[in-house]
Amino acid sequence: MPKSALRPQGDFPPAGLGRRLAAALYDSFLCIALLIVVGFIYKLIQMAIYGEAQLRQWSDAGALDGDPLLSTLLLFSLFGFFAKFWTHGGQTLGMQVWGIRVQNADGTAISLWQALLRFVIAGVSWLALGLGFAWILVDRRKRSWHDLYSDSLIVRLPKHAHRK
Repeated sequence: MPKSALRPQGDFPPAGLGRRLAAALYDSFLCIALLIVVGFIYKLIQMAIYGEAQLRQWSDAGALDGDPLLSTLLLFSLFGFFAKFWTHGGQTLGMQVWGIRVQNADGTAISLWQALLRFVIAGVSWLALGLGFAWILVDRRKRSWHDLYSDSLIVRLPKHAHRK
């Protein structure tokens, strides 16, 4: 499958930590909304299958705490959100607002495999108290752990390019 070139093309500077964190904050609000909707739909389906009385009984007994199916659905939903945006255009909505984009060094969109690596390692970065993101401050090319592991980079687009 040929790589799709992202527009605009050019040699753009790497994005700094501030812009990345601002885009992540913006995207976190969208992700929270997504998780609420997915959780609500999941509960509606459960209610349709088992009934409200049975769900209430299970809930009171603690049987619904830590539902592995719901956790899996939520994780897949989050990955789907990021993978779709990163592999088709290189920008989540938060990245569009802050004028940054994820791409390969040659200016093409990242693959689904790279998106998965980015997603997993970004999670590890957050779990390590942000150390993977702070790595940007010591790397001379401003790369985070997930940039390094996925062999991709986040660039800052010119102002006129990301406001379209």
